[in-house]
Amino acid sequence: MRTAILTRKTTETAVELSLDLDGTGRAEISTGVGFFDHMLTLFARHGGFDLTLRCEGDLDVDPHHSIEDIGIVLGEGVKEALGDKKGIVRYGSALIPMDETLAEAVIDLSGRSFLVFHAAFTAERIGAFPTEMAEEFFRAVADHAGMTLHLAVRYGKNNHHMAEGLFKAFGHALKDAAAVQGDAILSTKGVL
Repeated sequence: MRTAILTRKTTETAVELSLDLDGTGRAEISTGVGFFDHMLTLFARHGGFDLTLRCEGDLDVDPHHSIEDIGIVLGEGVKEALGDKKGIVRYGSALIPMDETLAEAVIDLSGRSFLVFHAAFTAERIGAFPTEMAEEFFRAVADHAGMTLHLAVRYGKNNHHMAEGLFKAFGHALKDAAAVQGDAILSTKGVL
């Protein structure tokens, strides 16, 4: 079973997560930030992951702490669910069109954390979601999952479409990278 159940409680947030990498795309998301709920639901659906996520955060301040802490917990959940990574494909990529937008995600589940993020949002917010938090969320996921993650909006105009393309591409790329293709570890080092 490639699953994880995690909680994180700080003075700013309380996050609960349940993740099944081999699920059916079922999502139950409640973050207090509607657009972010939508993005995480898309991620789960397009990745084929079962994801239950609840967060109570200091939204009276702003959504920053909630979004970043959810990224931390999701990254830790991915890492825990992958276990020793025996037999995984390791690499995944996806190009996703969303109307006028083309978004790309490329992943290496190497155990080395790195994020490259290229998305030129033109709006400060999408609903209650600050667009600058997209990069912070993905950085937290990459750092805590131990993945190299490259994300780019190759082109696009509508900020909703740009964000949606990134989250869908991330789901597809992670699904491919986490897929099991045998029982060997894809590294000359013997570990990931």
